[in-house]
Amino acid sequence: MTTLTHRTRRTEISKNFEKKVESEEDTNQERSPENEDSGDSKDIRLTLMEEVLLLGLKDKEVLLKSDSPTGDVLLDETLKHIKATEPTETVQTWIELLTGETWNPFKLQYQLRNVRERIAKNLVEKGILTTEKQNFLLFDMTTHPVTNTTEKQRLVKKLQDSVLERWVNDPQRMDRRTLALLVLAHSSDVLENVFSSLTDDKYDVAMNRAKDLVELDPEVEGTKHNATEMIWAVLAAFNKS
Repeated sequence: MTTLTHRTRRTEISKNFEKKVESEEDTNQERSPENEDSGDSKDIRLTLMEEVLLLGLKDKEVLLKSDSPTGDVLLDETLKHIKATEPTETVQTWIELLTGETWNPFKLQYQLRNVRERIAKNLVEKGILTTEKQNFLLFDMTTHPVTNTTEKQRLVKKLQDSVLERWVNDPQRMDRRTLALLVLAHSSDVLENVFSSLTDDKYDVAMNRAKDLVELDPEVEGTKHNATEMIWAVLAAFNKS
């Protein structure tokens, strides 16, 4: 399996718990000492999945709280699969099924198709990426370069600040969406892209703090007061994979 394929598969799973993270964020935001989204663009709203893919691109890439439609095609498709499954599956099993990490001829219907391309097209529609054709000798390949570098840099700075200037050294006090994004960026191997523009000293601090965060015991953190259990359940599943 190539590195790119591995990253793509691991990235896809963010769809499975994004809705729960956002609803938890709404109820917990007033308890957080920081509001890292206060400076976000009001015109462009990205899903966690789109943010992870964007972070992975070079500038020149379960438990249900509610099963009502979200308006996002991929997320609604995932929720439909989870709702229709009886008996219910574990987070670990859904990650394996939806990302193609396991092959089961009786559950092929749960494999999401062309996820990376579908997310990239969403970002094209939102004006973050564009679509181009590149010629590779005998064939043409569709690519999606970043065009809105301002939006990407806003996202990069948000994560950099979360582990530097706004570091609280306590995941229970962190902005829930930012915590989820850090976990997914780590699991998708794109954190190095996020911190690569920092000076050497700040890079080391940022990477060490992020490492400390994702190396916490998910089973312990998930049982703490005000914890978003799904974030830690997904991290635990990735740690076992």
